[in-house]
This record gives sequence, structure tokens and C-alpha cells, in this order.
Amino acid sequence: MSGISQRTLAITAAMVLALTLLANAQSANPAWLDRLSEQLAIEKDCAVDYFLNMREGELAGRLTFEARAQCADGRQFDGSLTEPAEAFTISECGVQVC
Repeated sequence: MSGISQRTLAITAAMVLALTLLANAQSANPAWLDRLSEQLAIEKDCAVDYFLNMREGELAGRLTFEARAQCADGRQFDGSLTEPAEAFTISECGVQVC
């Protein structure tokens, strides 16, 4: 291979890798987390810093979503949703495990 062909191949490979990483990064923050964050802001006055234990699954043919949210003020909430429900069920985590 000539120097130009090897360089073109390397640039193409780097672009494919970058696009793959970008696509994976976008899927790491699913839209349902945005919905949960908005609901927590409205109902619990919680500015979400980050999420823990994010899970997506299926139960009896219905999609399920669960996550624990860490608020900026230190509180934590568990949120869960089983479709076709539109709103998350939210419970505050206290001193005991929730």
C-alpha cells in the first residue's frame, strides 16, 4: 500500500471508531432518564446530580425502567415505571435501604 492509501485507511478507521463511541455515549443516557429527572424536579424539587443502578427490563411482555437518583441536596429517590404507565413511581430513600 502506498503512504496515501494507508493514511486514508487510518483516518477512515478513526472516524468509524469515533462515531461508534459517540453512538454508545448517547445510548448511555436513555430518554427515560430525562423523563424521570423532569418528574423529580417537579414533584420532589430534586435537581438530579446523577443516577445509580439504572436498569431496563421486561416483565410479562412490558418494558420496565428503574433507577436511583442522587439529588444535588443529598437526597436520593428510587424511580420505577412499567409501561404503559406514563409516570414513574417515586419513593424517597431514607436511612434504611430502599
